[in-house]
Amino acid sequence: MNRKQTIPKHLRYTIQDFNRQFPDDAACLEHLKEQRFPGGITYCSKCQQDRRHYRINGRPVYSCDHCGTQVSPMAGTIFEHSSTSLRLWYYAMYLMASTRCGISAKQIQRETGVTYKTAWRMFRQIRSLLSESDMQLEGEAVEMDETYMGGRRKGSVGRPMSGDKKKTPVFGMVERKGRVMAFATADVKKQTIMGIIKEKVLPESTIFTDDFCVYDDLGRHRNEYVHRRINHSAKVYVMGNVHTNTIEGFWSLVKRGIAGVYHQVSQKYLQSYLDEYSFRYNRRDQGNLIFTSLLKRAAELAAPLAAVDRGMTPAIQEPF
Repeated sequence: MNRKQTIPKHLRYTIQDFNRQFPDDAACLEHLKEQRFPGGITYCSKCQQDRRHYRINGRPVYSCDHCGTQVSPMAGTIFEHSSTSLRLWYYAMYLMASTRCGISAKQIQRETGVTYKTAWRMFRQIRSLLSESDMQLEGEAVEMDETYMGGRRKGSVGRPMSGDKKKTPVFGMVERKGRVMAFATADVKKQTIMGIIKEKVLPESTIFTDDFCVYDDLGRHRNEYVHRRINHSAKVYVMGNVHTNTIEGFWSLVKRGIAGVYHQVSQKYLQSYLDEYSFRYNRRDQGNLIFTSLLKRAAELAAPLAAVDRGMTPAIQEPF
């Protein structure tokens, strides 16, 4: 008996779909070109007018048929200066986008056959696409909470003491049934937390928090926010629609994912991991199509394209 698919058909993107759409490097390069130049490369910066461009065999560049100026769709992207096959880059992105809890660089090494050093660099470059720091939250229900990431502290419970280097404070905000943002912070002092809230939450939003004292100032901003609190100290966790269960559920996803896949994360790279989990959470209704969102980000966040003069070695030929 066939089990019912949990993902609607229009949101499915399987490995068969990937192999069919991207059978080789040429297909990946053509896709990247169309992402960056919808309709193809039609303008030559040297001729200062529209010109036809054609693909040079054996090289990932397109050349002006009049002056020979070459343009590489990979220039300015995370794929630049890499000797790794573009299809392997796409496959690594597919693997990262297809999992709910993340995938380790070691697993990417096993799946793609590259060295661990290369897999780790690919891992970091792809994750650099996932930050959505310019986003702002709004709505009738924005939950906020803080948590701590890092090693265990023997014989101690509750919030870490100031100066505890084993734990990294993390502050998070989430729209109920909406988007989430998470920040690795130096501390959870009022000045730090209120600064993030004022920058990232639009006025007139309704904010739900626990009874932690750093949120006291929200009650003094009645013209900006509506503040509702739940008293966790009294072991009260839900009162009508007042709770912080949504953001706490996100913390559970992050902590279980890091513990199960990565085991531990250094403070230096913690923000990039938070960006990854936030990016995936914010697109949880896209099914397996998160991969297409990731490909789109690779093109959108590319640096302005510069032409490659004829005779120059393309940037992509330099190995890691």
